[in-house]
Amino acid sequence: MSRWIEPVTLVGEHVKLVPLSFEHEQGLANAAADGELWKLWYTSVPTPEATGDWIAAALVMRDTLGAHPFAVIDTKSGDVVGSTRFFNLEAAHRRLEIGHTWYAKRVQRSPLNTEAKLLLLSHAFDTLKTIAVEFRTHFMNQQSRAAIARLGARQDGILRNHQIGRDGIYRDTVVFSIVETEWPAVRANLRMKLDTRSDALSD
Repeated sequence: MSRWIEPVTLVGEHVKLVPLSFEHEQGLANAAADGELWKLWYTSVPTPEATGDWIAAALVMRDTLGAHPFAVIDTKSGDVVGSTRFFNLEAAHRRLEIGHTWYAKRVQRSPLNTEAKLLLLSHAFDTLKTIAVEFRTHFMNQQSRAAIARLGARQDGILRNHQIGRDGIYRDTVVFSIVETEWPAVRANLRMKLDTRSDALSD
């Protein structure tokens, strides 16, 4: 299968994004346990015992749909502290989505998350030459919505009754995007946040 996105490792000062594999299972289970993230009903963070199945599903998305899931590594400690993903790829239109993102509680609202977004967006716009990058989140996830807006993304709309959650509750999905003409300003803003350590981003 011809792939638009080839496996890549993205490295910064605070964070390293590496292709997800089963070797990250225990680290991801530990990360999810930091804050018991799976208890947030509007997220899809796996329980520690379901982490292997969650990774398997991510790799199926990679192999069948061309997605690129990452394990997020704290460069200072070497710990796996979360995961994120390029997916919903539209190579013909040079569009993609960044999502399936979650972090251990201890690194939320930290420079690590800001730098991860900078690395992902830089790869999308500067290397892959995307014309738009999309973000989606649950209508009820106010923290994620605020964080995406702070990136500089603009809200495109709300998809009502978009999905059925694991608990059977219907999900309204809020859609945001950054387009290529906005990228220089978004990049400058993220770099300023890293330089001043005034980060307040998480999703």
